[in-house]
Amino acid sequence: MNVLHQPARRLLAIKIGNTNLGFGIFDGDSLTQRWRAETRTDKTADEYAALLLSFFENEKIARDSITACAIVSVVPALGETMRELSLKYFGVEPFIAAAGTRSGIRVQYDDPRALGADRLVALVAAKQTYGAPLLVIDFGTATTFNVLNARGDFVGGAIAPGANMSADALHRFTAKLPRIEIVPPPHALATNTRDALRSGIFFGYIGLIEGMIARLAREIGEPNLRVIATGGMAQLFAPHCAAIQTVDMDLALRGLQILYELNA
Repeated sequence: MNVLHQPARRLLAIKIGNTNLGFGIFDGDSLTQRWRAETRTDKTADEYAALLLSFFENEKIARDSITACAIVSVVPALGETMRELSLKYFGVEPFIAAAGTRSGIRVQYDDPRALGADRLVALVAAKQTYGAPLLVIDFGTATTFNVLNARGDFVGGAIAPGANMSADALHRFTAKLPRIEIVPPPHALATNTRDALRSGIFFGYIGLIEGMIARLAREIGEPNLRVIATGGMAQLFAPHCAAIQTVDMDLALRGLQILYELNA
């Protein structure tokens, strides 16, 4: 008897952050391609399509091979732009992850629908990959701390200004302090203004991270809480923070793929 095998679904996953966009392609459950781009709210669906299709061309990916699309966005206007892109260029109505999307995670927020979808998608992938309890720290424009207890329930977290936001604020609201690139300074004890700023921002941020990890672990009674870092600045801070065990830059994309399968 001949058995017909259907080709694997090819999913385009799009993560829209305040600073960066993440694009990924899944062949079945496997993330085979990933790209990043700058978030620009002034770009049209056609302009983003031109960028994305140039990525496709470089990797010899046919446009008509995309059979599904999943989107998560913290920028509402761009969410609609990417929906237009999906419909116009790939002919598919995208799945859009939103507050209240079925996820397999019980959300113990005062208002469960107030939990941002970007935080939810990362937690979904982290839970499937690493189990629970765990803490996901997402180093984006803001830095979010997101906790799952031993049952895998989201029990809360915290939101702090991102490191770049802190550096921008120091420059903007002072007359003489320069805007600096955030890099690890040679010493905490600085002998010039630029290194003093780097020390205060970088090591101060490490102190914030370590302090929040310890406090959150203590509050949920999990001293050995597994800590996962993700987001644009995760690879900068994680090597200097012993409490972070794993850096996983693909959590949001994998979480989108999982949510698509649960909800589509």
